[in-house]
Amino acid sequence: MKTLKLLSVIFLSSILLTSCVAEVVIEEDVYIEEPRITLNELLNTYEIWYVDIERTKGNGEVPFLQKAFTVSFRNGAFLANNNLVGMGNNGNGFGLNVGFYDTFQMDLDIDHDIDGTYRFVISQISDNEIEMYDEVTNTSYYLIGHQRSDFDYDSVFYDNIHYFLQEYETWEKVFTSEYGVLNEFDNENYLKFSYFGSGENFQSSQDEIGIPINDIFYDYTGHYEVNDIINIFDRKTLTLDYDYLGNEFFELSVINDSKIELFHPNSETVYRFVGRRHIQFKSSEKGKPTQNEKKRIKKADFRKLSK
Repeated sequence: MKTLKLLSVIFLSSILLTSCVAEVVIEEDVYIEEPRITLNELLNTYEIWYVDIERTKGNGEVPFLQKAFTVSFRNGAFLANNNLVGMGNNGNGFGLNVGFYDTFQMDLDIDHDIDGTYRFVISQISDNEIEMYDEVTNTSYYLIGHQRSDFDYDSVFYDNIHYFLQEYETWEKVFTSEYGVLNEFDNENYLKFSYFGSGENFQSSQDEIGIPINDIFYDYTGHYEVNDIINIFDRKTLTLDYDYLGNEFFELSVINDSKIELFHPNSETVYRFVGRRHIQFKSSEKGKPTQNEKKRIKKADFRKLSK
């Protein structure tokens, strides 16, 4: 009798244990969909999205993304920082309002004030990274999310300083140091930087200082290049290629949003230039495209254009 009871207990325990395991297995096999946020909530999770132009894929271009350093999605409004001058202050760090947007599932529609309407398919790459894919141009842009409080505006400025030079209609010489050897560049009073034709170019003029911008005659057009100085964050090198006349090489420092200093190592002369007539890249004014457009290009593409 005791033996029978013992066997019954073992048999009953076996059944109960098997049931628990089965329930666990069933629980593990059941697909429980975790709560997901909407695309609009995702876009608003971060205050600004940095456009990582180096990761762009495809041979096409979306004009307003090609020129933007950051974009923001704020309650239906689409904002962008297209200029380095004033970045961090313009629109409280968000930049200018350049259109509006709407979302449907993982599709994002942007109606840009100038460039028109574009539809993107959005993919979340990581917690703070998204891919914006435009099917029409077969091009993907990659954006990295930040809050304004932790975004390094200074790094963006100095990493893209060659674009900063393009944000003024012209740069006028306002100072030449008394020390330094006389050289050909002493005669250059105006520098103009822009993107056109085969890439990033400069123009120089020896016209008298202080004349109206529209009266300036530029004597020379050539290519310019800005490069880093190892272990120095806020100073760059600037090379002006005068073709058969040779290159002029400088160390470039930014004094403020409208003044730069050029140190000419060969002569040890210091020059200062002030920017005249700031260009606001929205990309237009009153519905008309600006005459001097800016576009961001990959560094690899920039090197190709430099050759």
